[in-house]
Amino acid sequence: MTERTLLLFALASAVVTANAYYIHPIIALVADYFEVSHAMIGMVPAFNQLALAIGIFLLLPLGDRFSNRKLCLIFVFAQVGALVMMAMAQGFALFVVGSTLLGFFTIAPYILPAYVSKRIPVNRLGHATAILTAGIIFGVLVARAGAGIVGEFLGWRAVYVIAAGLMAIVSVLLLMIMEGPQAPRPDTPKQSYLSLILSIFPIIRQHPEILLSGSLQGMSFGVFLSVWMGLGLHLTSPEMGYGVDVVGYLALLTILNLAITPVLGRWADRVGARKARFLLSILQFAGVCLLGFLGHSLWLLIIPILIMNMSGPAIDVAGRMTFLSEAPEIRTRLMTVFIVLMFTGAGIASWAGTAAYDFGGWMGNAVLALGFSLGVLILSFIGWRMRGAKDLRS
Repeated sequence: MTERTLLLFALASAVVTANAYYIHPIIALVADYFEVSHAMIGMVPAFNQLALAIGIFLLLPLGDRFSNRKLCLIFVFAQVGALVMMAMAQGFALFVVGSTLLGFFTIAPYILPAYVSKRIPVNRLGHATAILTAGIIFGVLVARAGAGIVGEFLGWRAVYVIAAGLMAIVSVLLLMIMEGPQAPRPDTPKQSYLSLILSIFPIIRQHPEILLSGSLQGMSFGVFLSVWMGLGLHLTSPEMGYGVDVVGYLALLTILNLAITPVLGRWADRVGARKARFLLSILQFAGVCLLGFLGHSLWLLIIPILIMNMSGPAIDVAGRMTFLSEAPEIRTRLMTVFIVLMFTGAGIASWAGTAAYDFGGWMGNAVLALGFSLGVLILSFIGWRMRGAKDLRS
């Protein structure tokens, strides 16, 4: 696989991933339009993330059996339909349904890493994973920055109309760059859908570390979501007095990750995935500790956000490296377990983030994020001490 093709996959991942994050800066606008409370609006990102976890469990294992190209195209078209539903929704219930369906079919970004890992040498795995992760970061950046600006000047519905158009373009891109299914190995037995799903559990027994990696990533992602759910409400509150476009401008800090994450991916190749993850979790914890103290100032908030933006995606890269070097025929199912746990944590954190703000304001969000980050630190230490010897360079 050429570097150019890898970058195109990263671009496709960016557009598809962005769909889950448009809500972050415009969450106050949507809540005001549908006249729902801050705690109630948390249903939108929470159901989206939980539906994604369910979709990953039910749909992602199909990537080990069926054409990844065909599956990605089907899921992308389904997302276009969900985005149109959200853009046209006149009631809050229909908007939540559209967002939930959008999450359920957001499978392509999680098929692509396994697809790419089968087409590159092992010594480039950290680099390739980091490039795809940088694409996801770029998607998050565009979603949060773009949605804030578009929402402020054109309204929140325009955000989802534009998103549907971008997804249509991605469907054409994937059609051009993805290959058809590779010929199966002659000794690989065919499995029914049910047996494919059930086969996940023996794989977990054989590779129990995936439970630790997935749970750790669920809490790390929970840090990110609980903070950004709170920021969307905190910065637009009477206390701070900013518009949703300012939330979007603050999200532009994510652009730093586009340069840093690939570098940290190569660093993780050198030092070992588990050791790298532990060191990065220390950095993340240090950044989260500053949130409560600096929350009164937009400019001071930039400091912990920069630290978290640098460490969070790199923790994700290191976590994926712990299992994407396993046998190719089980990587998609290992990815399934990882992502299900990740988005289960994300769904809980999304709702908890808005509820924490309703209960305790910005300090409530800071305390919630601190709890998640402490969990990441503890689990990453356990993973490093228990399994770090299996990293060639840890």
